[in-house]
This record gives sequence, structure tokens and C-alpha cells, in this order.
Amino acid sequence: MAPRQDPRAVLDRALSTRRVLVVAGSGGVGKTTTAAALAVRAARAGRRVLVCTIDPSRRLATSLGLHSLSGRPRPIELRKLSPPPVDRGALSAMVLDVKSTFDDLVTRHTPDQAARDRILENRYYRHVSAALAGSHEYMAMEKLLELSAGERYDLVVLDTPPTRHALDFLEAPDRLMAFLDASILRWFLKPYFAAGGLTLKVATRTGAIALRLADRFLGLQFLADLSEFFLAFEGMYAGFKDRAARVYALLRDPSSSFVLVTGPQPLALEEGLYFHRRLREKGMPFLAFVVNRVHLDPARELRGSRSGRVRLDPELAARLAETLREQQVLAAVERRAIARLEVDSRERPVLVPELEQDVHDLRGLVEFGDLIFEGRPAAAGRRPRAVAS
Repeated sequence: MAPRQDPRAVLDRALSTRRVLVVAGSGGVGKTTTAAALAVRAARAGRRVLVCTIDPSRRLATSLGLHSLSGRPRPIELRKLSPPPVDRGALSAMVLDVKSTFDDLVTRHTPDQAARDRILENRYYRHVSAALAGSHEYMAMEKLLELSAGERYDLVVLDTPPTRHALDFLEAPDRLMAFLDASILRWFLKPYFAAGGLTLKVATRTGAIALRLADRFLGLQFLADLSEFFLAFEGMYAGFKDRAARVYALLRDPSSSFVLVTGPQPLALEEGLYFHRRLREKGMPFLAFVVNRVHLDPARELRGSRSGRVRLDPELAARLAETLREQQVLAAVERRAIARLEVDSRERPVLVPELEQDVHDLRGLVEFGDLIFEGRPAAAGRRPRAVAS
């Protein structure tokens, strides 16, 4: 078997050559901070980079030192960093606006203005377009396809939503397509409605009872809106499905890669390993594991140090020794779990140590990036910690 490559070198090369990086993983492992740090590093190396998050919280904005971000790319000033970005290097950031992205997609696929207005003004659509099953993840893929197709950015870094089940992102298009497929509800809606209008063609007693129950519990206007929604989407289903296929093709393309961020806990590593297997099954290019917030063995860190002897109170010395043993046990448990990940996945992970301070500005992201790629501590007095996401 060929020796496995240094994951830091693989990740560093990808920042200069890939068009799309998808940063995925469960919540609470520092995924958003990792995505932002990768984007900052690529921009400082001379690439035009956009980092986009699906998470509506302020984690990405916070890590960049901003109060908020919007659904439009916002330029991030990097010139104050030392050294400044190379050549044309630039960074922008945005938060996905699911509703506006869905509206844009509807506008693109409707055949005429009347059909477009009928959907966008539909009350059912207005209420649920941002909350449909899989809509966040599907619209993220849609936005990714749009952004990567242009020449404005050399690299798009997509921060996927923090979910308990990271595969939601990969399976979102199929779930949304199944929901929008008008054939699913055609058997119920079409006997009663046509283009949103009640036909009253109830031929059986059972049908009449069903209609009365629907009127009683849902209201005929709701059913009319629902009918019009699905009947309108029936003509656009092929377009949505085509876009989903193009997104899948983009994610499988060699110019794209997945970075899986996880924590050192056995359950988090098991989820990362499962996601890694599914990526392989779907033919999507895996790049690297980043195992964040790893606890180091303090005895190993102190070994070889030349610190002088210090006389301590016996009780304090005993408590410190107990704390040291607890940290050693925790570090050993994590090392064994990470070793299993490495054996099962046949991938060498990038290990990032648990640090003390949250990342809340660009310099913190630079230092966090140094830890990812160089494995060295941040500058004295500034020990950034990846914000949970």
C-alpha cells in the first residue's frame, strides 16, 4: 500500500487549485471557524475567495469580527493583516438567504410573467418556501452552482448547516424533488381543483365526505392555494431536477472537494467516518479530516522542558497531580478514538488542539489556520478556540 500523504500538504494544495470546498460535519465542532480560516488562508495566498454559510446564526460573522452578514457577498478587508494578501487575493462572505434563492430559482424556471407571479404570490408558497424539507440544503447547492459558474471567484468555500446528521446536505435535492413532484398529490388535488379553482367534480359519496372534512379542518382556500402551488410547480419540475443533477455533477467534479470537520469524541468521529463512507459511495471527492479541539497529554508537552523546581503546598500538589492524570486519561481516550478513525478510513487526519479563546477576528482566523496547516501554537497571549458550529 502506498504511504498516505501528509493531510496538511494535501489541504494546502487544494486551497490553490480547487474551485469548490464543502466543509461538512456535525454541530459544535468548529466547522464554521474552520471554513472561515481556510477561506482567509486562500485569499491571503492570492485567490479571490467567497465563504458562504447556510447557518443563519452569526457564527461566521463573529469569527470574521463582524456584527452581521447578509444574503449578498460582503468584501472583507484583509489589507491590515501582516503580511497582506498576495496580488489580487480578496475575500468576501455571505449568509444564504433561502427565500430569495428560492424566488430566483422560480423566476428562472417559470415560462412567463403570469406563471411567475402566480407562484410568488401564492400564500402557501410564501409561508413554506423557506421551510420545505431540504430547502436550506438544496438552495445552498443552487447558490453554490451559481457562484462557482462565474468568473468572479476562484474558490467558493461552503459552510454546510450544523446538523445531527451531516448526510442531510447530500440527500436534500432528492427529498425536495420528491416533495415538489406534483404526481405525489395529483391523485388527491386534481379531482377537486384545476389551476387553483374548485371544480366541484365530486362523483362519489366518499369524495364528498373527503371534501367536507378538508374544508372543515383546512379550509377550501388553503386547498386552493396548495393545489395551485403544486400544479404550478408541475411545469417546472424538470428544470429543478436538471439543476439538481448539475449540482451533483459539480460536487463530483475533481475541482470540488469535501473537508470533514469533527471532534475527538468517539461518537463525533463515528459520524465523521460514516459520512466519509457515504461520500465514497456517492463518488464525491474527499479531501481531509480535520479533528478539532484535541486534548494534548500535558506530560508529553512538558517532557524535555527546562523549568526549574517549584515548591508547592502538598494539598495543592496533590490536586494538580490529579488534574494531570485526568488530562492524560482524556488525551489517551481521544488518541485511541482518532487512531481507529485513521485505520477505518485509511486517511491521516489533521489534528487541531483544544485552545482557550474563541476566534472573533481575522487575526484569530490566521492563527487558527496556522494551527491547521503548520501545527504550531498561536502567538503568545492569543490562543484562539474554534467557535462551536
